[in-house]
Amino acid sequence: MYRFQIIAHTHMGESIGLVGSLPELGAWEPSRCVRLRTSPAQYPLWSADVALTSLPQSVAVGGWRIEYKYVRLGKDGSAAWEGFGPNRWVPGDSHDPARTLIVDDGAFGYLQPYPFGYLIGSPRIEPQAEAPNGLKVVVVGSSVALGHKAWLLRGWASLLEHTLRQTYGHRLVNCSEAGANVARTIERFGAVVAQERPDIVIIALSLGNEGFAHCRPHERRVLQRRFESGLRQLVKMTRELGARPILGGVYPHGDYTPDHRWLLQDTQRRMLRWGVPVIDWFAALDDGQGRWRPGISFDPAHPNTPGHRLMFEAIDLGMFRIDREALEQERRRREIVVYSDSTGFEVVAHSNGQGLRLANRSPYDYTVAPYWAELQTALRRDAGLIPGVYIAREPRRGVLPYFAVGDEGAIETTFDLPPDTELEYCPASELFGPHRPQVLFDNGELGIVREGEGRVWIVNESDHVYNVHPMWQEVRSALTALPVGVYEDPLHPDLPFRTMMIGPDGLESRVKIPAKGAVLFAYRSALAAVKRVAIVPLGDRCAVRMMLYKMEFDGPAFPFDLTRTTQVSDVAHMIEEGFRDMWNPAFLRYDPGARRIFHSRWSGLSFAHEVEDDDDPLHDMTPVHERMRTRYSARSARFWYTLQTADKLLFVRTGLTDRLSVLDLMEKLAKHCQGKPFHLLLLSAQPSDEFSGIPDLLHYAVEFNPDRMYEDLGYWLNCTDQMRSILASLGVSTKNLFWCPPTPPNPA
Repeated sequence: MYRFQIIAHTHMGESIGLVGSLPELGAWEPSRCVRLRTSPAQYPLWSADVALTSLPQSVAVGGWRIEYKYVRLGKDGSAAWEGFGPNRWVPGDSHDPARTLIVDDGAFGYLQPYPFGYLIGSPRIEPQAEAPNGLKVVVVGSSVALGHKAWLLRGWASLLEHTLRQTYGHRLVNCSEAGANVARTIERFGAVVAQERPDIVIIALSLGNEGFAHCRPHERRVLQRRFESGLRQLVKMTRELGARPILGGVYPHGDYTPDHRWLLQDTQRRMLRWGVPVIDWFAALDDGQGRWRPGISFDPAHPNTPGHRLMFEAIDLGMFRIDREALEQERRRREIVVYSDSTGFEVVAHSNGQGLRLANRSPYDYTVAPYWAELQTALRRDAGLIPGVYIAREPRRGVLPYFAVGDEGAIETTFDLPPDTELEYCPASELFGPHRPQVLFDNGELGIVREGEGRVWIVNESDHVYNVHPMWQEVRSALTALPVGVYEDPLHPDLPFRTMMIGPDGLESRVKIPAKGAVLFAYRSALAAVKRVAIVPLGDRCAVRMMLYKMEFDGPAFPFDLTRTTQVSDVAHMIEEGFRDMWNPAFLRYDPGARRIFHSRWSGLSFAHEVEDDDDPLHDMTPVHERMRTRYSARSARFWYTLQTADKLLFVRTGLTDRLSVLDLMEKLAKHCQGKPFHLLLLSAQPSDEFSGIPDLLHYAVEFNPDRMYEDLGYWLNCTDQMRSILASLGVSTKNLFWCPPTPPNPA
């Protein structure tokens, strides 16, 4: 019995018919077609059972064919063929009459170059004689590994099963599952693979089942990392069974693009460095764009029968020429002493390539470094380390909790191992596996993982330092998952940018993660336990902003950061009026000679960074006015949010001024700080005694010239060092610095 089925979307009153080369199929006469049926539960799937008893009407190379097409039947009796071109067909050879052959024709109008069908019902099982030295091979994968879209499910794994039995006497068991991804396969591994007690496990999964084809572009790296991490976990699980893993390589998808293709090749390159045999399917199947080569796919996700044949032919059968005795020795070898010396220093690798133990039992400090040639040679030869960042399972204070492994399997990081120290390191990628619900953020380079109570790992696998700060909205939001509080690097607490403040809206400080490195943060205290100081520049120019930038203390801009305010009285007046007229178009005038915008109400106020190259300020200032409204209303909101939210305020003003103006400004600041502690740091090249006796005023007789900073980097850095020393003397550091978010919430 043949059951023909197809997906077809129809209108009310329409139906689907099947007409073909045999009398039972209407002999190409639509009026005599076989009518398919559907139901509310099945629609849009249409099907019909047909008993074919007459001889085939056409002959094709390789056997008889039954040819046919579908027609759309209208309620008026009309019949519309599904398409021009080649007919659909199925092989006319006989099959087990006790079983029904399902002919799955995909979608109406999409004519397949090769058919897909499979038998249902209980097959006759014929006992197979096993060779005495044969091994058990288990395949664990998804629908492609099951043979989907190959005729009678005789896909690459079925072809391999027959060949291994004939060539080596091996027995193949297919434990694959349609739709499986790495998470599902890890979940079912113990139940379906471990119980088979395999000698070899072929892990054959695809990025397609991770959602790779249709996810948003910025999510592709995340899915790629999760897929690779899952594969490594499956390799580890296979080795823990005492079996040898073989990885099925990546393969195309009908909906991939050249961007997908680049990432596929990236994954394939990494897989080849894991010390595991990899089946190279990509070279045999790829059309150069990440999609299937013409004529070898049934649908976007699956190869057809010729495609499966190509996958089988790409398998190097030498992978399975394995001596059982050598395999038994491999099973017993759990750890490998990679390096040891007479003083008590030892490096031990796990045989699964997933970890490294470093032990220093000597009375001396040992420095592990890329230039230690003997150790690095031993690592490359014996350890089988996976390229990437490794982290310590139980970090120890004062010892670097990570190291990086390069493409050749050697350690790229320099770090010290003190006496009486033993540390176990594992790939940081284990933190980002598919069964890690505590992954808070992952973009393929930077990952943030919550580990237990009050501990967070931030892992940077890129070649550059990552600045993680509140202006990075995606990260800031992701960290709302952590309890509010202060988190600190417990291993190196004195390093700058190792204090992470978490507020109700997420990240509220800047932390720096070294290139190819990782930092552990642990909960230290409630947020209220730290009195956070906000640095708020008040002009006269952008010198303070420039120095804070070099110190990496800069956050989003405040109103005076990118302006020129020559008169302190103007600053005091603008603050008193809530900046209402600061960006009012009625007071703004563009001077083409100076290339600046001047303010007519506050004569000391001007702007040099608001007119852009494509503006025409002489004839139309509207775009400039709108841009300034957006920018300065946001900067004003940050100013007031900071005054209300920070625990202490340090206002900073550069440039010459007079005592009366400073007194007026201090009065206005005190009014708006409403009893909150604050200081005005005045940096001007004039005697400090001019301002003696003014409460909360700190004066330094120094000059910081932004024009000279732009021209002379050495001068800029020297000014920054002076500013850093001043702030340090006032107790301001990355441990208590207040960071204003770019778009502050309304304070309670």
